[in-house]
Amino acid sequence: MSAAGRDANDSKVVVRTARSDEYDAVGDLTVEVYVGEGYVIPGSPYAAELADITHRAAAAQVLVAAHDDQVVGSLTVARPGTPYAEIARPGELEFRMLAVSKTARGLGAGTSLVRTVIEMATAESFGAVVLTTMPAMVDARRIYDRYGFVPVPERDWRTPSGEHLTVLRLQLP
Repeated sequence: MSAAGRDANDSKVVVRTARSDEYDAVGDLTVEVYVGEGYVIPGSPYAAELADITHRAAAAQVLVAAHDDQVVGSLTVARPGTPYAEIARPGELEFRMLAVSKTARGLGAGTSLVRTVIEMATAESFGAVVLTTMPAMVDARRIYDRYGFVPVPERDWRTPSGEHLTVLRLQLP
């Protein structure tokens, strides 16, 4: 994968596919971010889905951002027509479940993860990258805005509980 980003100590954030021995850490991190920051209700079926990295990694590609050999971020890459692709259409690469530890924010982990997906999409000849976000995810939204993702309001949707979700898309050259 790609190695990217530097912190004040010049340590690298490395992005790569998650190893099976990291699945528990990735699940814990993802639940900590989504439930801990109020994006998902504790005990909900989606919280359980976020925690189940073994199942997710069997159906999609789970990337991690590692800093000093610690998993500090993660996301899931979902190709069109696969079980984790909720919004990807033909020619679009989707990513979901971006999570970065609060203690690692500012190291470039989220930016490195998103950049890696864009690089993957370009290398695999996808025409666009898509994702779903919610208004409360302001830190992630800053990353998406920097890369030029734009809202696609006609593709927005609602969760079963009624939460409005925004679809963003980055057209690739």
